[in-house]
Amino acid sequence: MRSVWRTLAPGTARDIGLVCLADTIVGASFGAITVAAGLPLWLPTLLSVVVFAGASQFMFVAIVASGGNPFAAVAAGLLANARHLPFGFAVGDAIGTGWLHRLVGSHLMTDEAVAFTLAQREPDRRRAAYWACALALFGCWNVGVVVGAIGGASIGDTGAFGMDAAFPAVLLALVLPALRQAGMRTPALVGATVAVVAAPFLQAGLPVLLALLGVLVTRAWRVDPHHRESTPEPIREGATP
Repeated sequence: MRSVWRTLAPGTARDIGLVCLADTIVGASFGAITVAAGLPLWLPTLLSVVVFAGASQFMFVAIVASGGNPFAAVAAGLLANARHLPFGFAVGDAIGTGWLHRLVGSHLMTDEAVAFTLAQREPDRRRAAYWACALALFGCWNVGVVVGAIGGASIGDTGAFGMDAAFPAVLLALVLPALRQAGMRTPALVGATVAVVAAPFLQAGLPVLLALLGVLVTRAWRVDPHHRESTPEPIREGATP
């Protein structure tokens, strides 16, 4: 592990440390919210070790705590984590080739680890950035969740401390970067509209599923060449218009 940190590009270790600090705080919020919602103390810890996906964990707890179907919560979490499939292709070289590296590396994959990896060009630094961030985040996140769960059991009302805002804040942080792309704004708007319209009529969890499906369908429709708006090709210099 020491050799991994030595291989990192200058400043990367500091940046990873700052991300770990932020994720520890979010993990503590997740643990506290889960326990305060009446769910058992072991649940946030188990989710953090087995699932290790912040957005999916928040989504699962939010749906279950509001009386939603656990299967709908799992399906929503899987759809939210579908982005890890292209992530795997993008950072596969940094994870390694052995089956153990692939298994552990895939489980520890996060948005932050992928971002740090893609910022590197040299293979050694890509590998170091991925594993340093992934392992550090796994440890910090789980420590934060345990501390938050224990604290949440004694706090009771996490809303009084504003900790209930952690769930929408995490999802908003994931969505905002994508909204910078013009092609993602319409799918996001469609998904949000579907969720708002369906919420009064469907059981908790189902509006989220419909919203995610609406985003995927709209996105697929926009990239379909049969529905893509045609743009005139630029006129080459010297060519006849």
